[in-house]
Amino acid sequence: MAAINHQPTDRVPLDYWGVNEITNKLMKHFNIKDNDGVALFKAMDIDKIMGIYAPYKSGMENPFKLTTKEVPLPDGSGVYHELVSPPLAKYETVDEIEANFNWPKPEDVYDYSGVRAQCERYHAEGFAVNAGYISLTYFYDQLRGIEQMLFDFAAEPEIAEYILANLNTFHHAHTKNLLDLCDGMADISECTDDFGSQTGLLMSEEMIERYVGKYFRKNIDLIKSYGAKVFHHDDGAIASLIPWIIDKGCEILNPLQWHLPGWDLKEVKQKYGKQLCFHGGIDNQHVLPFGSVKEVQVEVEACIEALYTPDRTGYILAPCHNCQAITPVENVLAMYDHARRITL
Repeated sequence: MAAINHQPTDRVPLDYWGVNEITNKLMKHFNIKDNDGVALFKAMDIDKIMGIYAPYKSGMENPFKLTTKEVPLPDGSGVYHELVSPPLAKYETVDEIEANFNWPKPEDVYDYSGVRAQCERYHAEGFAVNAGYISLTYFYDQLRGIEQMLFDFAAEPEIAEYILANLNTFHHAHTKNLLDLCDGMADISECTDDFGSQTGLLMSEEMIERYVGKYFRKNIDLIKSYGAKVFHHDDGAIASLIPWIIDKGCEILNPLQWHLPGWDLKEVKQKYGKQLCFHGGIDNQHVLPFGSVKEVQVEVEACIEALYTPDRTGYILAPCHNCQAITPVENVLAMYDHARRITL
């Protein structure tokens, strides 16, 4: 939280994201048996931001009727649960959707009974708490498919506006429920999205503003009313969108895929380091899964030099996204060990 508040820190803060398979490998490495992460992250000596989770109520299936299938990785290291048959993809009008789909309410879906206890446990253990996740185009993509979503935004604005309004009603209310139950213990909440590809934005800034700008403002106002900081996750080559992200009130920017076009970490820190805390930066498409320990160390040094050393604040070192199943455990550990070594 010191880094997020732009206060100097004793060392660069460290966070972890990983798929279950690599997390299980780390638990085995440290001989950890618990599954809530506290013992593992203490053994790893990292400052993990802990997410608050409300499970579905007993007997409740996915409220948005999403179906997935297991897709095994080619080398047998794990599986992905890939979405199949987006439930609203076949409908061509708002009337068709309304006739065939019931929008759920979060109170009917989630069991909130354990939220406060999670907050209390994580705070007692010294971890920051993240409560809430709103990502409208990601949720829209799940319901319509990414190609249909982009077509809707370009040619079917009535459908786009209708779906976005209903999605935001649900997820805004769910986030408010979590923040209420956290009762001041939520440090961070996510108002996020995925506007980028490997080469640039998926859509123009004007289209982003048209469809989700008003919802960002509403959701960020909600988060800040509880005293929490706004975390914005945005994959890909989105550096050109940073001024828009700041204008909406976001305070933490992740994941910084700085090897993609348009990124210059030193320039980003110089231009936006007073308004944003940066989170991530360590490449997990090439360096972490396929690089040597030395290459991981070089990546760590580059991110720290650009984002941390100028003022020793405003940066939380972490992988750019989830460490993948094929990532060597020694590379994950080298990322954190080297970061501690060169910033203590």
